[in-house]
Amino acid sequence: MKVGILMDPISEIHVEKDTSFALLLEAQSRGHELFYMEPQDVWLQDGICWGRMDVLSVKDDPDDWYDFHSEEIQPLVDLDVLLMRKDPPFDIDYVHLTYLLEQAEAQGLWVLNQPASLRDANEKLFTAWFPQCCPKTLVTSIPDLLKDFVSTQGPSVVKPLGGMGGKSVFAVHEDDPNLNVIMETITRNGQEKVMVQQFIPEITEGDKRILLIHGEPVPYALARIPAEDDFRGNLASGARYEGRELTDRDYWICEQVGPALQEKGLDFVGLDVIGDYLTEINVTSPTCVRELDALFDLNISADLFDFIEANIEE
Repeated sequence: MKVGILMDPISEIHVEKDTSFALLLEAQSRGHELFYMEPQDVWLQDGICWGRMDVLSVKDDPDDWYDFHSEEIQPLVDLDVLLMRKDPPFDIDYVHLTYLLEQAEAQGLWVLNQPASLRDANEKLFTAWFPQCCPKTLVTSIPDLLKDFVSTQGPSVVKPLGGMGGKSVFAVHEDDPNLNVIMETITRNGQEKVMVQQFIPEITEGDKRILLIHGEPVPYALARIPAEDDFRGNLASGARYEGRELTDRDYWICEQVGPALQEKGLDFVGLDVIGDYLTEINVTSPTCVRELDALFDLNISADLFDFIEANIEE
């Protein structure tokens, strides 16, 4: 196959923990051709979505992990599959990019994950479709409503709707002297909607990342345990990690969410689960493949490409 990938600069990744890199290694091991793009390399002209692509090879060497061999300009539909792996922030440029990819999809390209669903399934807001799985949650731009939530529900976590990696996420409580300024700042004085959720004390046991391929979970999760001086279970914020087998509750949450993911063409997704609660549904560029592979002798990228190849053949 001709496998395209659209991602952030490959020159800046950490190969030992980068999921996009793991996918590239697996595709190459199967003899597929690799075509690399960044967002600025994609454009729409006269109804055709084009890409400026570097023919890519990769090797699992932290000092020398990729080579570009030539540059090609061609319609995206000339690829067999495109892995959309651009990280958030989910801003207006990201939205525009999904429209271009949707045009290529309409012409016959398989984009994984589906562009329209990347727009529809905001990683924070999409949890609202599964309230039975979630802690108490409020989405609003009104600071007074946010403060009322904290007063009623107790310790809470407030976060922007378009970020990643724990950026601008605050733990707050009713008596916090900074509560007013936090709510004013994060909502831009009432102009931008944010999410506030009940604080889940089980965060001390880890924020579990559960990966699903076409709605079916990998049987192990990566529990990201906050650093002693932080509450955020994000590796980018200094959390450490441990591997865990999925619990009955984890499987139940996956059963609730999985059919909707299949219906929306969200074929590679990461759920964030703290304690018994679903907190986020990561659809843009879910991570933790390399860590789980190493801990449990898995090859999650192979499972994904088994799925891709089976469906390409159909």
